[in-house]
Amino acid sequence: MAAWCVALAPGLDAGVTPELGAGIRGLAAVFLVLGLVALFAWLLRKGAFGPLGRRASSVVTVETAVPLGERRSVVVVAVEGRRLLLGLAPGQVSLITELRTTGASFPSVLEQAAGQPPREAR
Repeated sequence: MAAWCVALAPGLDAGVTPELGAGIRGLAAVFLVLGLVALFAWLLRKGAFGPLGRRASSVVTVETAVPLGERRSVVVVAVEGRRLLLGLAPGQVSLITELRTTGASFPSVLEQAAGQPPREAR
């Protein structure tokens, strides 16, 4: 490594001591290891190692969430081909109803679940 530094800067030939050469080699080794760690992390993020770096595909997806107040909401969740309307509150998840996949709108299903007659489409 010291020879490489001397080749780049011929005027520094007299100033390169064995200790300086060892320090330069150590510093180069640290940068090499940091570079390899960064490369590994980048490849892991890009999914180059298959499912190792990626989360498993989620079987539960939240389609819609409507906040109802302080820390309370109603969500439409798709799980295993079913659509569920859930009520969420602190420490509690309640199944309101199972939604049909016929294309019913969220507001009409919510009104039906609440026991109100559905409004006409606007």
